[in-house]
Amino acid sequence: MRSHWARSFNSAWGPWAGFAGPAFGRQARFFEFGEIRLAILSLLQEGPKHGYQLMKEIMDRSGGFYKASAGSMYPTLQQLEDEGLIESEKVEGRRVYRLTVAGKAELEKDPEAVRRIWERAESWEDWGQCMGPGAMVFAGSIATVVKSVLRAATWAGSSSTRQTQLHDIINKFCNDLEDLAEGKHGR
Repeated sequence: MRSHWARSFNSAWGPWAGFAGPAFGRQARFFEFGEIRLAILSLLQEGPKHGYQLMKEIMDRSGGFYKASAGSMYPTLQQLEDEGLIESEKVEGRRVYRLTVAGKAELEKDPEAVRRIWERAESWEDWGQCMGPGAMVFAGSIATVVKSVLRAATWAGSSSTRQTQLHDIINKFCNDLEDLAEGKHGR
């Protein structure tokens, strides 16, 4: 049985889907213009939350790639409140935010945008699970593998025979790594 990673190399972007942002580090944009507003509204649609809960949930859904700061979250919450899309009240010393009717209507304007936000977050989360401190020990080796694959891809060019040969090598390599991660290679 082929692993998820090996199978996905057969698609156009495979496991690289959603990786364009993380490839450029923490400075990459997780949210496009206006998307943080939709993300917050969609989280509040699930129920009332305070600011820290919203920041934590966004971080969790992105696999830790996006960490909203209080300096970006609270002004956005204030703006949404000023626009009448959310309302807040103090509960046990914390400001708790909830969606208003106008906020629900705002979400209903473009449900596809909300779906795309969380779909992208899910793909980032997949990458986040693979990028712990243990993986970073192998950063140099990983870069060497990527460089070798890209050189071989250049060699393969538009030749379907060479492309198939390269796909087979990559698939075997990925399957071997998945077997190793699952403990199938002993120790």
